[in-house]
Amino acid sequence: MEKRQSGPGTSLVAVRPRRRLRMLRRVLVASVTGTAAVGGALMLLPREPVRSGPPAPAPGPRAPVAVTAGMPAALPDLTRLIGDRENHLRTHPRDARAWAVLGTAYLQRGRQTADAANYPQAEHALQTSLEVAGGANVEALEGLAALANTRRDFAAAREWGEQANKIAPKRWTTYAVLIDSYTGLGDYKASRSTLDKLMALRTGAAVRPAVMARASAVYRDRGWREDAAAQLADAAAAARSPAEQADYLTRAGQLAWERGDRQDALRHFDAALRADPGQRAAMAGRGRVLAALGRTSEALTAYRAALTGQPSPEYALELGELYESLGRQEEAQAQYDLVRTRADRDQAGGVDEELLLGRFEADHGNREDAVVLLEDEWERQPGIDVADALGWALHRVGDDEEALHYARVATDKDKGGGVRSALYSFHLGMIEGELEQTGPARRHLQEALRINPYFSPLRVPVAREALARLGEPPDEEPPPEG
Repeated sequence: MEKRQSGPGTSLVAVRPRRRLRMLRRVLVASVTGTAAVGGALMLLPREPVRSGPPAPAPGPRAPVAVTAGMPAALPDLTRLIGDRENHLRTHPRDARAWAVLGTAYLQRGRQTADAANYPQAEHALQTSLEVAGGANVEALEGLAALANTRRDFAAAREWGEQANKIAPKRWTTYAVLIDSYTGLGDYKASRSTLDKLMALRTGAAVRPAVMARASAVYRDRGWREDAAAQLADAAAAARSPAEQADYLTRAGQLAWERGDRQDALRHFDAALRADPGQRAAMAGRGRVLAALGRTSEALTAYRAALTGQPSPEYALELGELYESLGRQEEAQAQYDLVRTRADRDQAGGVDEELLLGRFEADHGNREDAVVLLEDEWERQPGIDVADALGWALHRVGDDEEALHYARVATDKDKGGGVRSALYSFHLGMIEGELEQTGPARRHLQEALRINPYFSPLRVPVAREALARLGEPPDEEPPPEG
């Protein structure tokens, strides 16, 4: 198939210009002295406000430990930690570790609030840490790798992570970011071997829950649901802070939702919110489950609460589809408009949103644009999630032969597609149906509904209608004896 070309575009951020949808790979420039770099970085720190009352409380004792050890921290603790490190760096500008902690705290705050404006600040702090330390700074390298993963620049994440791993081959958090980068690049063999190395490390009790949560993600991608769920259950039981426990409970709820267990998913999301009422991913999870249970008013309330604290384009898309399934087109369109607005905002912070936008455009916008976006993403980062989205976009423009190739990649265990996804099976079945491959189409649509009978308020009715059109398989006479 001929490669389609996308048009050029640019975005600007407060710290440095960057190409649209791409994180620039930074290198240290020899002509810039460490003093000049640090001086410039200090100018970016906000001025300390004049206080009329008592000073803000110092960050909790676990916040710096959690941030540097790759574990979740509560949002208020992150905000206090950022303020504390900024104040410290005004008088200790050559403290490389403080710069690394500041950068990683910005990164975590950006993830929790879905505010990509934190990411240029995180990048600048981490680059400053690297420059102050003379380059051999594993915490800064690892932070840059984690930042690149969050921005979906998996090639850059791999480069930063492999540099960090060479310096500190027994540091478990580096293996965690490398697993994410290899997965994003579609290198599932490297992802699995890296997990094996991680599990072979002798990690302490404090970080063992985070290691188990990382193992769970890989097991989930391989289709090992029971193993993934067991790892998360153990991680949640051993978590040492409410924020950490809420994170693992939320992931457990997401696993339960993927297998269509509404009550178990809701139980986990509710438990996560009891541990940390600000856990927005759990709120969005409740929205999915409550909609599937027919508790529509509560579902809409849950989604709105999630979007209030974490206005991600993904949640806006889910809420828009829920409104559309209810026939509330005007409210659905308002959310769809927000998808583009928030994706543009994220791109200004260096986030690659081509996958999300490609999915959105394929079903709710310009289908040709979806193909262009996703072909570009596949060329750079050929993971199974991109294969599925590209296959569906090609189907939506009528190129079903090519679409079938990518849909099969997304569900081929030998190519990394071991995850049991109702959406992937639905896409494959619909494409096969269009190609008049009746038997495989029926089998994959039935599989989608077995995996999760509630996987999408818009797509489940389509799957059921398609199965009705396909009808029952014909009765075949038994082969003759002898």
